[in-house]
Amino acid sequence: MVRYVYQMVQSDVKPRPHPRQRLLSDAMAYVAAHGLGNLSLRELAAAIGTSHRMLIYHFGSKEGLMVAIVEEVEAQGRQFFASFIADLTVPPAEAALAFWRRVSDPRLEQNVRLFFELYGLALQARPGTTGFLDRIVDAWVEPLTEYGVRRGLPPETARADARLGVAVTRGLLLDLVASGDRAAVDAAFELYVRLYEARLGQATAG
Repeated sequence: MVRYVYQMVQSDVKPRPHPRQRLLSDAMAYVAAHGLGNLSLRELAAAIGTSHRMLIYHFGSKEGLMVAIVEEVEAQGRQFFASFIADLTVPPAEAALAFWRRVSDPRLEQNVRLFFELYGLALQARPGTTGFLDRIVDAWVEPLTEYGVRRGLPPETARADARLGVAVTRGLLLDLVASGDRAAVDAAFELYVRLYEARLGQATAG
């Protein structure tokens, strides 16, 4: 059941996974169920039925594995969002709320916690996190900018809106895991969506 969270947008028929991908999938499933916390790489290896040596070989360090997990979860989120870029018949508010329900799914809470833990480590330039900060914003800004342009916004406006959208979504996810007040956080996101939709209407009308 846990691993299903990470396969929601993938095909049911897949070739045999590469050993690294299989280890990553196993680690993701474990983290989704239990979190990572202070667990050592050796303890995690034992928990998912592999060896410390294999995790070091494929990911370099615990931090390297954390980066791989977070980037895979993020990539799957972008794949989910890509369906809204392709289908503009879905109203912007509906698309935004569907995306929010996905990223704030309680089954992903441990991954959200891991994301912010890794963000802190990367800000400290911890070994194994090199390049994480360079990718983690721009990887979302590009598809969100494309979405705004396809909705009729000028590119510069679409890019600014994209960056704001990333900041709001991540800020509210941090609020959610810190406060646990889902009703208040959902209400705040819904307010942001209404404001964005109104702004989108004004920009395209002008």
